[in-house]
Amino acid sequence: MNQSFKILVADDEKIARENLEYVLKKEGYGVSSVSNGSDAITEIQSSDFDLVITDLRMDGADGIEVLENAKIKNPYTEVIIVTGYATVSNAVKAMQNGAYYYIPKPYRLDDVRILVRQALEKKTLKLEVRDLRSKIGSENDFSLIKGNSQKIEALKATIAQIAPTDCSVIIQGETGTGKELVAKTIHNLSNRSEARFMALNCGALNENLLANELFGHEKDAFTGARGIKKGLIESAAGGTVFLDEIADMPMQMQIKLLRVIQEKNLIRVGGTKEIPIDVRFIAAANRNLKDEVEKGAFRQDLYFRLNVITLHLPALSERKDDIPILCRHFLDNFSRATGKPEINISDESLDILMNYEFPGNIRELENIMERAVTLSAGKTINVKELPPDLQKMGFRITTRRHNEFMTLEENEKEYILWVLQQVGKNRTRAAEILDIDRVSLWRKLRRFNIE
Repeated sequence: MNQSFKILVADDEKIARENLEYVLKKEGYGVSSVSNGSDAITEIQSSDFDLVITDLRMDGADGIEVLENAKIKNPYTEVIIVTGYATVSNAVKAMQNGAYYYIPKPYRLDDVRILVRQALEKKTLKLEVRDLRSKIGSENDFSLIKGNSQKIEALKATIAQIAPTDCSVIIQGETGTGKELVAKTIHNLSNRSEARFMALNCGALNENLLANELFGHEKDAFTGARGIKKGLIESAAGGTVFLDEIADMPMQMQIKLLRVIQEKNLIRVGGTKEIPIDVRFIAAANRNLKDEVEKGAFRQDLYFRLNVITLHLPALSERKDDIPILCRHFLDNFSRATGKPEINISDESLDILMNYEFPGNIRELENIMERAVTLSAGKTINVKELPPDLQKMGFRITTRRHNEFMTLEENEKEYILWVLQQVGKNRTRAAEILDIDRVSLWRKLRRFNIE
């Protein structure tokens, strides 16, 4: 059974290497061994290993580099670092980079046997968890995407097809349509779900800061760079990198990103060493990238590298059947966050929302629900808890149903009465909504004989 596990031993001490190899083969493991870090990295890149046992100080590359390359090749590979120069700082660095264990020399072979068995058991368990998650029903898999309208069901079906692959994806949609949630869903349904999902807004940083965030930097690369910093791409080893608003990425950064995607390696700012990467790229834009290419604002070669699959997210106005589901989701979230009991929404309030076009899409609906829960003193969201412009809209919807034609004076009177009703006859609040002072409201009430 152990023969199915493959172990790589990297140690420049011949006796230590051969003893370890002998003991592990006797346990039934498939074992390969090398005498330096460079050969270890070569072996890792050409073969799949369940476990790597590496010395910390070796020629060519040290144990930390071997560890990093092993994790980039396969995040599920466990790594044990052994060294005759044990220090707390080295141990901390090894564990921060994902080592299973850090053991000083001299070590007892029996102790190593136990560590090897435990490391392989951990790897097996992680793979079982990954496989179990992949078998979970689609209802849980798509928990981040709320709605069951025809367009959302079609989107889910496409995501289910492309998520298990490693292809690059472009997500296009208006601001506030949930592009990052779709990207996270693709990641969660993929074989990379156990690794990290790293997101960056490309429009929020200038070229230099963007390069630093994506690629990281070497020590002394610039003033204040006191140590090595891994970039977002390197930190997402084995996972997914989500580049939001990629249409706003500076042209020079587009060139650098294209090279990274093509070559599958990167160079940190201020560095010269190529670092292999293994990530999936998902990009998003609120503008049509094909149009941006035609205008010369986005590189065609980068577009074709990313555009293996393009997903188009519908605006909320195109999926109004999902508004009640989204309202329920946000009301539950904000009720829990504020410690309030379950809050419902009145039919009239929901009717207003169903007739609203939502230029800010789902994000705007979320803000409206948060505001309503915050202002609500009861268990139901009424019209008075909606923003003033939607309150006015509610009046227009109501009056259209009962009387298609009204004089201007009748319309003003009906609207004032309606606002007073919505705010419990609170004249100060009514004046605020009407955008007039209390004296003006009093005069109108007298003119219309409203008590």
